[in-house]
Amino acid sequence: MLDMKKYLLPLLCVAALLIFSCCKDDEAPDDDDPTGCSPATGSLTDIVYEPVAYNFITPALFPPANLPPGNPLTNEGVELGRRLFYDPLLSADSTMSCASCHNPASSFNDNVAFPIGIDGNAGPRSTMTLLNMAFVPNNEFNWDGKSASLTEQAIEPVINELELHEDWENVECKLRNHTMYPELFRKAFGISDKRDITRELAAKALAQFELTLVSSNSKFDRVIRAEPGQFFEENEQRGWKLFQAEGTEPGIDDAQCWHCHSAGQYKNIFTNGGFFNNGLDSVPNLSDFTDLGRGGVTGNIADNGKFKSPSLRNVALTAPYMHDGRFNTLEEVMNAYGSGGHPAPNVDAFVPLIQLDSAEKADIIALLHTLTDTTFTKNPAYQNPF
Repeated sequence: MLDMKKYLLPLLCVAALLIFSCCKDDEAPDDDDPTGCSPATGSLTDIVYEPVAYNFITPALFPPANLPPGNPLTNEGVELGRRLFYDPLLSADSTMSCASCHNPASSFNDNVAFPIGIDGNAGPRSTMTLLNMAFVPNNEFNWDGKSASLTEQAIEPVINELELHEDWENVECKLRNHTMYPELFRKAFGISDKRDITRELAAKALAQFELTLVSSNSKFDRVIRAEPGQFFEENEQRGWKLFQAEGTEPGIDDAQCWHCHSAGQYKNIFTNGGFFNNGLDSVPNLSDFTDLGRGGVTGNIADNGKFKSPSLRNVALTAPYMHDGRFNTLEEVMNAYGSGGHPAPNVDAFVPLIQLDSAEKADIIALLHTLTDTTFTKNPAYQNPF
């Protein structure tokens, strides 16, 4: 009769050895299967942490940038953010990334009325462009201003069931186990161990990248900067006069654009960052809006139906328009505004004053096309790094 103890003990030792060798904490899973995730630890202190400050340049005639003091821009942080921005690892099924709805060719827009998430379901509002986020007045982001910082805003799309539909704990685990990201997080934020990779640091990196997305080299910019050989065509010049008119120049109608899309120091950003009811819908009561907009955030019924004034830069590239993508062309937008909009108890006072003929609307559209900046959409620093 065999002595089972004699054979059983070696077998148990081999099994234990196999188990522990397969679960080594510092071993990253295959990149082809980044979702295979187990707790990861491992010192990163052998990697040099010497961050280099990012050279952020505020363009001429722009207001001061609103760069967050708690998240200083570095070359390493921006590069990490760019990789995270384009990496489908942030989604539950690794099929979508931030760039899926923020395509640089479309000025970081997606050109659909309602973006589609990984489960095939549509979101409630259109995608907003990410250009010139460093100059957004009041640090209020999204159509309703719900997010008070880009870092805060970056958290939401990952867990939103209509977007990337993932859990941040899973994302953190995937990042910690990844062959590349622990080193990049170390270089960007000086973490000492893989366990120090968190959603907060990932969001900070995403915010750093988004803050570098600066558009300032359109035809409009070159004309305003009085660069040699740069001039508005006659229709563009008429459009610019209409756009900024105050009703004081004889023969020039006040198109009322200036009040929402430029004001004070923000005149070259083409938004004052405010929230307005711009006369899209006729409702008898403030509670009748299908989408409460800003009111859903503040709880103030007077804010119902108000939405953020978006920047008009690269607007020719970001159709369809409005928070619900109801207008497919700039011509449709101008036709809606040109007739004074629809009545509502809190419609902005300037909207009913808009009265434009077909020639004036065409001139304003000509001006809007001068805001197209293809050096921004093609900037290599903003493209997919993979």
